[in-house]
Amino acid sequence: MKTPVSRRGNRCDNAPMESFWGTLKNELVHRRRHETRAEAIQEMAGLIEIFYGRYRRRPRSGHLSPAAFTRQFYGKQLAA
Repeated sequence: MKTPVSRRGNRCDNAPMESFWGTLKNELVHRRRHETRAEAIQEMAGLIEIFYGRYRRRPRSGHLSPAAFTRQFYGKQLAA
């Protein structure tokens, strides 16, 4: 059985990534002009790794940062 594949540009099944790229562009790309491509890549990688991975609050996790959510989750696991 083949897995159905949507057409290019269909936002329905790719909504999380479309949201991510839209947010990235609004927060970084449209606010600054980079001198070199390498500078842009380095800044984006830092934003993704540091800000999104550790600090940015998300509605699905009760508006906690990923780090705070992880601490809360494992704190509950250890208490149980």
